[in-house]
Amino acid sequence: MTPPDDPDDAEVVRTAANAAEDVVFSRYDRSEIDDLDVTVTFEEGIFEVDVYLHAEGRPDPDRVADDAALAARGAVDDLLE
Repeated sequence: MTPPDDPDDAEVVRTAANAAEDVVFSRYDRSEIDDLDVTVTFEEGIFEVDVYLHAEGRPDPDRVADDAALAARGAVDDLLE
């Protein structure tokens, strides 16, 4: 059986962004979010993710942004295994 092709950079970025957004939207209603920016880069094997979240209410937006970034990293790790 032939191993699957390595994912391209665009697939890695999409996977990370989707995972981060899933975390944010699982914890906040869209109406509670004032601003959300998920920035993902994957170039020459270097992966970077940054999540900025400005939201009203609980849970703590900084914590949710950190959790979203961790989820993005985990999703990319799973994809690249």
